[in-house]
Amino acid sequence: MSAGELDKKNTIDLRKKHIGPSCKIFFSHDPLKIVRAKGQYMFNEKGQRYLDCINNVAHVGHCHPDVVKAGSQQMEVLNTNTRFLHDNLVLYAKRLQATLPDKLSVCYFVNSGSEANDLALRLAWQYTGHKDIITLENAYHGHVSSLIDISPYKFQQLSGAEQSQFVHVAPSPDVYRGKYRSDHVDPATAYADEVRDIIDQTHKKGGKIAAFIAESLQSCGGQVIPPKGYFQQVADHVRKAGGVFIADEVQVGFGRVGSHFWAFQLQGEDFVPDIVTMGKPIGNGHPMSCVVTTREVAEAFMSSGMEYFNTFGGNPVSCAIGLAVLDVIEKENLQDKALQVGQYLCDLLEKLKDKHPLIGDIRGRGLFIGVELVRDRVMLTPATAEAQEVIYKLKEQFVLLSADGPHRNVLKFKPPLCFSTEDADLVVEKMDVILTELENALGLKMNNIMNGGSEEHQQASADENGPNRRGFTKTNQGTPHPSKRLKTH
Repeated sequence: MSAGELDKKNTIDLRKKHIGPSCKIFFSHDPLKIVRAKGQYMFNEKGQRYLDCINNVAHVGHCHPDVVKAGSQQMEVLNTNTRFLHDNLVLYAKRLQATLPDKLSVCYFVNSGSEANDLALRLAWQYTGHKDIITLENAYHGHVSSLIDISPYKFQQLSGAEQSQFVHVAPSPDVYRGKYRSDHVDPATAYADEVRDIIDQTHKKGGKIAAFIAESLQSCGGQVIPPKGYFQQVADHVRKAGGVFIADEVQVGFGRVGSHFWAFQLQGEDFVPDIVTMGKPIGNGHPMSCVVTTREVAEAFMSSGMEYFNTFGGNPVSCAIGLAVLDVIEKENLQDKALQVGQYLCDLLEKLKDKHPLIGDIRGRGLFIGVELVRDRVMLTPATAEAQEVIYKLKEQFVLLSADGPHRNVLKFKPPLCFSTEDADLVVEKMDVILTELENALGLKMNNIMNGGSEEHQQASADENGPNRRGFTKTNQGTPHPSKRLKTH
């Protein structure tokens, strides 16, 4: 029986019976059954087309024919492990390294972003001889045990769980909602000083810093763009303490930011991490990932005496696919397209912000964009339920978008890089209608916002976490049950 032959109800029943209940699904009250995809579009079992604004795994487009062909042709000839010599491995490593600073020259190929980040921790521990890790608020680095420990986005959901004594959480460098905002004279230094203080406190307790790890742009944390200069200062503090800097590019690498191939390069040419991890877009959906580091770190890892071997990491098929992805990025000018279309989309969203009081902030680089919804632009009261409503309404209009961040109120744009200006026009047009309906139902008016206050502002001041008008309840949880959604008509 091939995929797509079951009716949707049978698929749901079998999933409930055989798939772990903690494996969540989009739109749980009415999930989508997707049977094929192409470019920036996905299709359900009835042939209905959905515009995919969230799938940063299908980096160059779903089922890109060049990528499919490369994997298929290599699979017909050979697939084996890296204990045998094969040109695909070394040619891909050489090609990948050419996109990076010279210092980052040694590759370890693995199978997922989680596996890459886990290996990065091992490299850091072995190279430094230290144990303590500094991570950021709301960070997510993967699903294996070592990474849950350094992912507040995950471990803070665990009731009664204790944070590892070797893990230290620094404030997210969020200049919109964070501790130091855009009106601060120097938010980059202020946030970096928080890391320095953590290092000092750790040393006083007898600990030693092995690594600071950060997504180059925080995704699950709410599409956060660190202020320029932050990474340089953090790296200086961490290296003085004997640690290394790990840049997690699993969600944001390979030209997504447009102006640069890697998001860490947004900080400036003078910043070079000690370890970079990659995943998701590297194989356009094929399970492939990589850790790239310096010769010094790699030699220290070898000095442990333990051989490193990964059965599937760097196999000929994966490397053929990786090479094809790089070819497509170059041939179709996808990095430039991400820059141009991303700027076009941001401009449209800024115009939408001028019109809609629910939009508090637009931020992003290239085709990595966040739209933070708030009920009050002064109090920054998270519009969590409203964000979920936008997502559900867009789904009804055959557009797929998601929300994330600590309050689940940031709409996330991370589409395949073949996303077009026409696609941007379509999404923003639909968002305009949906936001208008929501604001009318809530009684939100732009003139009240511009005058510095509203009925919602007064209510938020009285009870920041209390119930809202029109049946909304503030929550930091995920998508509300459909019965709790706003009825706008």
